[in-house]
Amino acid sequence: FLSFKTLRTSPGIAMAKPQVVAKCMKTVVLLTALAFVVSLWRPSPVPPAFVGLSRAVRVSCTARNAVGVFYATQTGNTETVAGKIGEAVGLEASDYDGEDFADLDGVIAGCPTWNTGAEEYRSGTTWDDYVDSIKEYDLSGKVVAVFGCGDSQGYADNFCDGIEELHDAFKIAGAKMIGYVDASGYTFGESKSVKDGKFLGLPLDEDNEDDQTDGRIAAWVEQLKSEGMPF
Repeated sequence: FLSFKTLRTSPGIAMAKPQVVAKCMKTVVLLTALAFVVSLWRPSPVPPAFVGLSRAVRVSCTARNAVGVFYATQTGNTETVAGKIGEAVGLEASDYDGEDFADLDGVIAGCPTWNTGAEEYRSGTTWDDYVDSIKEYDLSGKVVAVFGCGDSQGYADNFCDGIEELHDAFKIAGAKMIGYVDASGYTFGESKSVKDGKFLGLPLDEDNEDDQTDGRIAAWVEQLKSEGMPF
């Protein structure tokens, strides 16, 4: 730093008043002290417990956003059931409107069977508008489970036929299909959704067996967890 004497004898500042020079020197000293203090400061390390908590929160949020619950409905039964499934896994069910599932790791999809006896477009809902498009998606690496609502007495020979159509669309797209349910626990005539003694998803009957819905959902959710649905 320049000394007071130097300041007094240097060209261009020899005429500076002592008060001005003293003020400049005071500023230089303060800035030097501040620089020294800053050089000693180091951020305090974050306690390991908080690091772990932060990581857990991030993982929890990621997992919660990784799975989507979707439905389409005619009478409202499928919406009701989707809401119960969503509540059971801590997610909000959404009315399907053409999503491509690109940002999801897992999908739970539900539909009714409205067009009984039909070979295609069986649900009579929005799914019918997109089922062919879903087959063209690249869902490899994603986990998908299907549920459906039907009437095991009024339409015993077409009980939950819609499950098969929705299941096959996701399977063709490359998804890993899980959540098959033993058909022996149901009373019905026939169903296109039964293969090798199991439904290709969870069938529910809100018209005749609504008292069993909660138990069936609870058991199915645990099954999905064990089979790899990333809740």
